[in-house]
Amino acid sequence: MTGPLNRDEVLKILKEHVKQTHLLRHCLSVEASMRAYAEKFGEDPEYWGAIGLLHDVDFEKFPHDHPNHTAEILTPYGYDEEFIKNIESHCRSQEIVRETMLQKTLIAVDEMPGFILACALVRPDKSLDSLEVKSVKKKMKDKAFAKAVNRDTLINTAQDMGITIEEHIEFLISALREAGKKAEYQEIPLLAT
Repeated sequence: MTGPLNRDEVLKILKEHVKQTHLLRHCLSVEASMRAYAEKFGEDPEYWGAIGLLHDVDFEKFPHDHPNHTAEILTPYGYDEEFIKNIESHCRSQEIVRETMLQKTLIAVDEMPGFILACALVRPDKSLDSLEVKSVKKKMKDKAFAKAVNRDTLINTAQDMGITIEEHIEFLISALREAGKKAEYQEIPLLAT
């Protein structure tokens, strides 16, 4: 048995522990990406979405020891060991074997949606509508653009999912475009203009 999977309840839990708008926006973009991939893979979008929303639940309070405080935050809400292990699997500070497609997807969508959104924001129309894969790939080559994002991680995590970086980017552009049209992403829009 796991804790709440209803999106409103999960979002409420997230907002109890995360106050910074940019971090909330990040969690929402990861949620949208996880939901889209869950649908693609025939998995449960509510479960995958909850993982995406809560994956950085401890980051604001423990930025230097993230995600090692996930269990202490989420266990009181009824989340089980498997749910917490899935979230902890996106830790990059140590070698973790990601065994499931959910775990491989979470690490692959941790930074890529934010990178894609940043690419959209520097376009003249500041929109995902005209963003193309080649534009994102060009920005990946620009070391000064979003320099904190490790390009090898972006590429390798997509490959670990069994897809090319081009397929990953194309899928996420589409997923983020669709999510941006939904009511649940209007309070904190994915694109910060």
